[in-house]
Amino acid sequence: MAGPLMALGKERTRRARRVAAASRATPQPAASGETPQRTPATRWQAVDLLRGIALMAMIVYHFCFDLAWHGWLKADFGEDLHWIWFRIPILASFLLLAGLSLALAEAHRQAARHFWRRVGVIALAAALVSAGSYAMFAESFIYFGVLHAIALMSVLARPLLKAGLGRALLPLGIIVIAIGNLVQSPVFDAAWLNWIGMMTFKPRTEDYVPLFPWFGMMLLGAGAGVLVLRARQLTEVVARWQPPRPLRWIRWMGRHSLVIYLIHQPLLLGAMMLVPKQ
Repeated sequence: MAGPLMALGKERTRRARRVAAASRATPQPAASGETPQRTPATRWQAVDLLRGIALMAMIVYHFCFDLAWHGWLKADFGEDLHWIWFRIPILASFLLLAGLSLALAEAHRQAARHFWRRVGVIALAAALVSAGSYAMFAESFIYFGVLHAIALMSVLARPLLKAGLGRALLPLGIIVIAIGNLVQSPVFDAAWLNWIGMMTFKPRTEDYVPLFPWFGMMLLGAGAGVLVLRARQLTEVVARWQPPRPLRWIRWMGRHSLVIYLIHQPLLLGAMMLVPKQ
């Protein structure tokens, strides 16, 4: 009788050890409890696809801008509401997806070194954009554009996710957007404060993405990401989803969006410079 009981006890011990090992291998939620206990993938192809679509729209926008710069298209990108409203959803998409990606990375407890390496790469790319735009448009070069904004906003948003704000990021994002659109003060007109926003005039620069209101978009994306991650069944579906084969090249673009962002304008401008002006 003792033999079977001892064997049963050993089997239970081995089973408990396997369960404990499996629990250690499974990504655990943040302390706030805002994310699910399991998130099947650290990179969602749906996010890459959406980012690729936004990137394509941005390339179209910049192509039209370059046509206007060469005098081949009559358009006022600074004042014409048609072009302004073309730009807004493109920029909003990039920031929303950046916030969602931050929430996904935090759910998988992204190592600090990986986060800071990514921020450093984006900051370096932003510096290259500033240098390149200064060479092309010295009087209106880009000193705080979308890459500058994403680098800084990522640094600001990550502690909020770590603090477990979760769904609270949604109303906070709306507040930031409202302040950025409703509040203006001469205090922020100083050149060294332009990056904050809330100025009484629009600065002369080819790309301007101030903290207010655009940080609100990243917060909305992060808050939405937390909500999606809490819905376990939805999370598993999205994590396993793959785009149809005809759309995979768009997903590929989204996965390599930073490189494409850096090279697309030099390629467009270079190609246009080869076309003789009449």
